[in-house]
Amino acid sequence: MSSADQGAEKRIVVFEKFAHPVTADILAREPSITVDVLQLSATDAENWQALSGAHGYQIRAARDELPGQFFANSEFLSRCPNLLVVSSMGAGFDTVDLAACSEAGVLVVNQAGGNAEAVAEHALGMMLSLSKRVGETDQYMRARDGIERNTYIGNNIHGKTLGIIGLGHVGRRMAELCSGLFKMRVLAYDPYLEDSDFQERGAAKASWDELLAGSDFVTVHCPRTDETMNFLNAKSFDQMKPGAIFINTARGGIHDEEALYAALHSGHLGAAGLDVWAVEPPASDHPLLSLTNVLASPHTAGVTHESRHQVATYAGGPVDGRQRAERVPVDEPLRLRLPGEVAAYVDAHGRLDPAAARRAFLILRFGRCFRRNTRRCSRHRRPRPGQRPPKAKYVATVLSWRIPATRCVRLLQQLWPAIGFYWFLTFPLHVRR
Repeated sequence: MSSADQGAEKRIVVFEKFAHPVTADILAREPSITVDVLQLSATDAENWQALSGAHGYQIRAARDELPGQFFANSEFLSRCPNLLVVSSMGAGFDTVDLAACSEAGVLVVNQAGGNAEAVAEHALGMMLSLSKRVGETDQYMRARDGIERNTYIGNNIHGKTLGIIGLGHVGRRMAELCSGLFKMRVLAYDPYLEDSDFQERGAAKASWDELLAGSDFVTVHCPRTDETMNFLNAKSFDQMKPGAIFINTARGGIHDEEALYAALHSGHLGAAGLDVWAVEPPASDHPLLSLTNVLASPHTAGVTHESRHQVATYAGGPVDGRQRAERVPVDEPLRLRLPGEVAAYVDAHGRLDPAAARRAFLILRFGRCFRRNTRRCSRHRRPRPGQRPPKAKYVATVLSWRIPATRCVRLLQQLWPAIGFYWFLTFPLHVRR
């Protein structure tokens, strides 16, 4: 564990290392930042001592890479009274309890879109390999002699129908690749988008039932939340076309693994490409791994040299002050900017004076805000198939950003003496008018 400079204004903690060295390089440009690199092999006492004084926590996104006690939940936050920001190392946020962070007044950000190209290419590669039955022939030829090639006749994907669940960064790129390269018809289900958004992102809007029944390929690109757990179950797989191919490079738990095994084993579904699992990595005797028409990878879709560098750059954030202050178009992948409300938010906690609060968020510029593609829901919940989310004005914001009324009152109480003094000094000017 590195020793923290007690005179530093801000302390950031990360376990083992950043996703890429470029994050450390960016943060090193700020002399007021101290980065504590914690070791999982260290004692709990050492790690909790560092965490209790941290202002920023760069947390791992994958559940299997971090012990549960260091997940950003209510118990963790109660032991980190100085924490202002939790930043996921990737697009996912499985290790973060958003509700608990909101309650504690801790901002949460991720690096959405940083690995979109890598994940989209991986999903497309699975589609091609499964359609051409590359995995099946590879396994056969490694195990025995005398393969009969006509036994493994595959299919082209050109002109087929692709169904995308979640038309965000990855889903959008999938639509672009498949429609452009292979002239595929692209359907998409995403209850958070307007009709015009589907057209702009290169897909046709479809209901849940229409997408499942009409797609030759179904690929998942939505986040794992309480609402999307077992989103694809036995009923969903039964609705899919006979011989359809299922792809999931999003998160384990979104599809029911037992139901998927049954659909594949019965022959109803043609094949599946799985990069994510309920327990990662899966055991070698996992039932799905016993099927020759399952192409498996260990949650590596977004793990490329290029994507790691991109995600790490997002995590470090922009240095140019003008960029930090500008308003971001809604089509842009959102970064955590520095509007005046952020300084007020931190000041409302009574942790920092206003000047220090502004400096804190000029430093803790951790990346991209969690958001749905277009927010149409007054709560951060994804509706079940067939449900329509309540209408609400689009707001691009940090998911965990809430300012309770009591904190607003406390902020007003802090500012009231200055406001009163201002009016006392300027009263003659107002009277003269």
